[in-house]
Amino acid sequence: MHSSTPVLKLSGITKRFGALVANDAITLELGAGEVLALLGENGAGKSTLVSILFGHYVADAGSIEVFGHELPPGQPRAALAAGIGMVHQHFTLADNLSVLDNVMLGTESLWQPFSRRGEARRALEQAARDFGLAVDPDARVGELSVGERQRVEILKALVAFGRKRGARILILDEPTAVLTPQESESLFATLGQMVARGLSVIFISHKLDEVLRVSHRVAVLRGGRLVAVRPAAGASRAELAEAMVGRVVAGPVRRPAARAAAGGPAPAVLQLQGATVRGSGARALLDSLDLEVGAGEVVAIAGVAGNGQQALAEVLSGERALDTGQLNIGGRSLPPKPISFVEASVARIPEDRQAVGVVGDLSLWENAVLERLGTPAFSRLGWLRRTAARAHARHIVERFDVRGTEGLGVDTPTRALSGGNMQKLILGRALSGSPAAGSPDGSAGVPLLIVASQPTWGLDVGAVAYVHQQLLDACAGGSAVLLISEDLDEIFTLADRIAVIHHGRLTPARPVAQWTLTTIGLAMAGGEEAAHAA
Repeated sequence: MHSSTPVLKLSGITKRFGALVANDAITLELGAGEVLALLGENGAGKSTLVSILFGHYVADAGSIEVFGHELPPGQPRAALAAGIGMVHQHFTLADNLSVLDNVMLGTESLWQPFSRRGEARRALEQAARDFGLAVDPDARVGELSVGERQRVEILKALVAFGRKRGARILILDEPTAVLTPQESESLFATLGQMVARGLSVIFISHKLDEVLRVSHRVAVLRGGRLVAVRPAAGASRAELAEAMVGRVVAGPVRRPAARAAAGGPAPAVLQLQGATVRGSGARALLDSLDLEVGAGEVVAIAGVAGNGQQALAEVLSGERALDTGQLNIGGRSLPPKPISFVEASVARIPEDRQAVGVVGDLSLWENAVLERLGTPAFSRLGWLRRTAARAHARHIVERFDVRGTEGLGVDTPTRALSGGNMQKLILGRALSGSPAAGSPDGSAGVPLLIVASQPTWGLDVGAVAYVHQQLLDACAGGSAVLLISEDLDEIFTLADRIAVIHHGRLTPARPVAQWTLTTIGLAMAGGEEAAHAA
């Protein structure tokens, strides 16, 4: 049982960015040995609050106390010295160095005459024993599994070598985002050991089942304000979701696809046979993949990040050519050029919305037509048809509820949109295509194939439900959907069939009913035979 004694007190924290109030007089406490979940929509103020806690931002008003002492504002070193550590969603490890070297990075002065590796090793081994985080100090990080790398990240925060004390307050940001179900179970067991030893944890996650499982209390931010703090015991997913978005969040509804009414198998839209991409390393990025997706069907590709998903998405959008094998879309082979795939009605939702999905410095309307600038709908004799482009952008904003455009409309710089609204813009661009000739509402019908790679990465529960419904609606309209995701909840919600990718090799795509969390986790770790014997 955690103690009610506060180890961290935030009092009246306020932070403004121009007219935007990112944090509005937030007062919050964290107890010793407590797991406090921090929830909120994208743009609710979670990142700003954590950045103030670490000294990356300075609050306009308010104060922070750690173990009874005021924390100096704007000093990251002071936060570390006070015992605050953080494990980021995206790991910050040097793959070419050993576990011990990674733990020691930044702890020794360049002017120090000798290295204290022996002392650091003992500190690392002691922390590993204390918190149940088994790891080989001499293992090269690049050869570790994702779960093992996360242990190293946690140990980096906990090991006291190089400073007075290790972390006594640990912030975990989406800690299970890239873990298999088995690795997540191991993490939860580790959390239990850490809090039993008095460590306090702030747990940031969009996975509400995990939040209810591991936390003692839940704090909810909405629009920069703290709107709810309640015990996790007795709370429900629906209750937390409503607190986050300010309304009841309905789950996606699957409508019968056109193929179901016709009876019989759906016509194949995507066919991959023996697809291989060699890459620059010894191991192929894609190794003899066979895959078929039919019209009105969602086939999901599950797997831990870095096992060939990016190469597969690039092949299916014309950005990368196969070294061997065949790719047919709609019964024909396409040259490996993005424009050919766009013209063939292949819609893509890329994994990295900011770096790949949009050009942040361009306006919303420019991004809305970016992939189809050369089509007759938006270009004539080499001249851009701005009126048509802007009208198309307004159609996307209205149909897909893209918010944040109230001031400048479709001239809003795309970088000014929140993550969720940026994803709605990309989704709208993918599903709207180019305006169909003679269409009364300017729509183009559903795409032939939708390649959706991590479509809800980092989105809040309301935005996730919206994206899921749009994909299911497109599927019901006849689109074939290939979903590439690391979120197993998302996969089981949307998919008709599931395949698992590991080291570039793909299992057969089987109906959802033939998979469980255990078998899919085993397959994600490379145990395909074991997975289907379980």
